[in-house]
Amino acid sequence: MISPPSNLAQLRQRVDAIAGMTLGDLAQQYGFKTPEHLQREKGWVGQLLEYVLGATAGSLPEPDFPALGVELKTLPISYQGTPLETTFVSVAPLTQVTGLSFEQSTVYKKLCHVLWLPILAERDIPVVERVIGTGFLWQPNARQFAQLKRDWEELTEMVALGQIEQVNGHFGEVLQLRPKAANSKALTAAIGKNGERIQTLPRGFYLKTQFTRQILAQQFQP
Repeated sequence: MISPPSNLAQLRQRVDAIAGMTLGDLAQQYGFKTPEHLQREKGWVGQLLEYVLGATAGSLPEPDFPALGVELKTLPISYQGTPLETTFVSVAPLTQVTGLSFEQSTVYKKLCHVLWLPILAERDIPVVERVIGTGFLWQPNARQFAQLKRDWEELTEMVALGQIEQVNGHFGEVLQLRPKAANSKALTAAIGKNGERIQTLPRGFYLKTQFTRQILAQQFQP
């Protein structure tokens, strides 16, 4: 077991040490079994990198490096350096959301300080040959924070008002709320349109690709 980094400098050192490596090389170095494809093992890349970097939170609703307050997010990118998919942030609460503020939310805790790890992950590149890019630490600026807060408040208000079935990926400027479930039988409680309890698919908050594209541009464009 790799011990958690004791400070940001140590975390940066670990991130710099794996930049340019393939996932296959890294997995071999640490004795990780490599899947042929990720359809059934979507979390494999994140699990490998969490292990190598010493993240400890797992699936808990707190940052991956709790002592540092830093969340790890892998970001699959194209040959052109643009995000290939939306970024999962956290599972969304669908009951008892009245009175909850953005600053109390898991989304806020996860996005206050993020370690972004871009990975060249075009569909035609085998998993073992996908290359880890240059990781970087990021915190939302005032504009980004305001965008996230506004979207979270609007989406959470819709949940509180029993409009969960009307919400789809088009809502939200930078943050979206959409189903997150292994299958259609994995139901959870939510608020119905008349305030009653209903059963629906679990939902997750995701960052839209235009937002993560902006973060990458902010970091890498001169």
